[in-house]
Amino acid sequence: MSRLNVRIEGRVQGVGYRYFVMRRAQEQKISGWVRNRSDGTVEIEAVGARSVLEEFLSYVRVGPAAANVSNAHVAWHEDEPSYATFDVKF
Repeated sequence: MSRLNVRIEGRVQGVGYRYFVMRRAQEQKISGWVRNRSDGTVEIEAVGARSVLEEFLSYVRVGPAAANVSNAHVAWHEDEPSYATFDVKF
């Protein structure tokens, strides 16, 4: 298992981006969370098999139709925090 931390830049707040990420993570059986940050970016922390997370990353780099992702800052980690589900943090 691996942990992926991504900070997404662009038009990603107010366009359904977090719920797009949550649905995709739940479909792929990934645990973790997604949240809006005060600087206008969205942060994602996801835990799962590396190959599954790589596929997940390809989706979050695009986002839903109303979003416009301009950049994704990606960090991989090998520690595994225990998240039971994938949630939207407020």
